[in-house]
Amino acid sequence: MSGSDRHQPRRHDHPLLRAALIALVVAAALFALSAVVQADGLVLQVQITQTWFAALLGALVLVALVALLLSRRRVARVSAGLGLVVTLLLVVAAAVNVHFDYYRTLGQAVGAPPSDQVTLEAMLREDADPGPGVVAPVTIPTPSSGFAARPAMIYVPQAFFAKPRPQLPVIVLLHGTPGTPQDWIDGGRADQTADAFADAHGGVAPILVMPDVNGSTTADTECVDGPAGNAETYLTRDVPDFVLSTFTPRPPGSAWAVAGLSEGGSCAVMLALRHPTMFHTFGDYAGLEGPRSGDTNAGVADTVAQLFAGSQQAFDAHEPATILRSTRFPALGGWFEVGTADVDPAQAQAGLVPAARAAGIATCSVLVPGGGHTFDVFAAAFEGSLPWMASRLGIPTTAPACPQQ
Repeated sequence: MSGSDRHQPRRHDHPLLRAALIALVVAAALFALSAVVQADGLVLQVQITQTWFAALLGALVLVALVALLLSRRRVARVSAGLGLVVTLLLVVAAAVNVHFDYYRTLGQAVGAPPSDQVTLEAMLREDADPGPGVVAPVTIPTPSSGFAARPAMIYVPQAFFAKPRPQLPVIVLLHGTPGTPQDWIDGGRADQTADAFADAHGGVAPILVMPDVNGSTTADTECVDGPAGNAETYLTRDVPDFVLSTFTPRPPGSAWAVAGLSEGGSCAVMLALRHPTMFHTFGDYAGLEGPRSGDTNAGVADTVAQLFAGSQQAFDAHEPATILRSTRFPALGGWFEVGTADVDPAQAQAGLVPAARAAGIATCSVLVPGGGHTFDVFAAAFEGSLPWMASRLGIPTTAPACPQQ
């Protein structure tokens, strides 16, 4: 081999690609460092729905791609290829997350406990004084229902730690399917909303009880006593009994509300209509017309068969439109909110709002232009309705709005 041949670049040496790889790695590192700095050095609090995170993922995809092009050995090529696949999957997952506006922080995405989470024992200590409100995972006994419930999440505001401990109102928040009670903390940001409300009201806010309604991530009880478990008995007997004995709030009735998102929204309406002496107020955020075994308002026959053992009478006793035609509820109040692009829930709201008003219910209704079945809609609905609900539950609030859209 001649001397000139020895000094020729090898076929796999690409100086420009190597320079690009170094630049991309540096850029990705700077993006990540900037995010940690913005999160006050707390890695788990890094925001993952902002533009910088998309830029970081894009840089990582390019890093993996350039590394694949530069790889000469088989092991290196396989490793780079796997890295490219993983980063592309992360891009897809991030895009889905941004669409539904679910996880806001890295900690939420990796399943870390909420930053304001404590144990139930710490929450109930007489000398506890944590400042802002806190949440705790709680296993609620089920002596009445036998329902195989997952742990609930319970939030108490700053005022809960006053001495003597005050009796506070309660809002029961129901999740959807697939879902967990912590959905109300992660995507729903209910604890943050309640903290902001408490800050403006001398530390006072309702206790938020976020029970399991399904027993597993993919189950769908529709909050009735059926094949998937006695969910209605759990929510109307076991949960209230535990909350009353553990947190000594104001008793059920005028100081209790129930609200929910998606499946939880239709559950909230149904439970309030069937148990009006327990719940004085309800919030329906993008629920369907009533209990449904599918994701649309159709499929009533399947619902009757699957959830009510073929009994049309039992179905009718849980169907809000049917209940509203036969009974008046002059003491009840309800808040409906849905995105206009969320077709079936929007159709359900269009029918239930006038029916609720005709039945004497103090009814608020909100239509979110272009809103879908996403957590940005659900979280905003709870934030918008909380002052109105709190005022009905006995917390003095200045002129809470009740939209009529």
